[in-house]
Amino acid sequence: MSPEAPGHAAVGDLAPLATLEGRNVSAWFGERQVLDRVNLVMPAGVITSLIGPSGCGKSTFLRILNRMHELVPSASLAGEVLLDGVDIYDPERKLVDARKHIGMVFQKPNPFPAMSIYDNVIAGLTLTGQRASNDEKDYLVESCLTKAGLWKEVRDRLREPGGGLSGGQQQRLCIARSLAVTPRILLMDEPCSALDPTSTRVIEETMLELAREVTIVIVTHNMQQAQRVSQNCAFFLAAQGTPGGIVEHGPTDAMFGNPIDPRTADYVNGRFG
Repeated sequence: MSPEAPGHAAVGDLAPLATLEGRNVSAWFGERQVLDRVNLVMPAGVITSLIGPSGCGKSTFLRILNRMHELVPSASLAGEVLLDGVDIYDPERKLVDARKHIGMVFQKPNPFPAMSIYDNVIAGLTLTGQRASNDEKDYLVESCLTKAGLWKEVRDRLREPGGGLSGGQQQRLCIARSLAVTPRILLMDEPCSALDPTSTRVIEETMLELAREVTIVIVTHNMQQAQRVSQNCAFFLAAQGTPGGIVEHGPTDAMFGNPIDPRTADYVNGRFG
């Protein structure tokens, strides 16, 4: 369907802010269970951080939220993931729809290295079956790079390879690429772990700006980052030999300032993990 068709949003138009919810989400790799009945509401227009030590299922849960978990041959899951009340795992729902509405930014920047900065941004249009005129593409590239805090740095070299950018710039290019298909949710798996402090600060500022337009869920091991950027927080933990689950979740200020569970207090204060 052309983006100009009556009754349909044009390419780049903002969709209403969305709420994402995991209900009784359990996950396995082969016979090994890695998540057990996770329940979490990620409210519309809010940055929700997922914290916890390595191996407790945070990244697995994040991948389940946009149907990436099922790409692993041995992987299986149970439960529901609701986007504004509709289960993205409903057999009648197409995989491409989930990926369009729920974007993902990975730990390591992964632009298409030989593809130009311009073409990197619009790459998702083809993958999601969206057509756009050259003028629409030009607008989309500028708009998404601006939202990702990168436009001023690259506007004079849009036809240069995306792989020629610095690490922090590549990560922001990946954010721009995710935004180009107008997702309603943006998932971020430790997006700053490979970046220097200056690039990390820029990415965090970008996230805070984007939260006005898209619901964000971020996995982070950086407790200060969770406090700086998120309004809601969920603490995951896996005891030895048992699958991961949520110990406690709620407003970030309360989770760090007055946690209910002593294990949460120990973790956020650096006593383990």
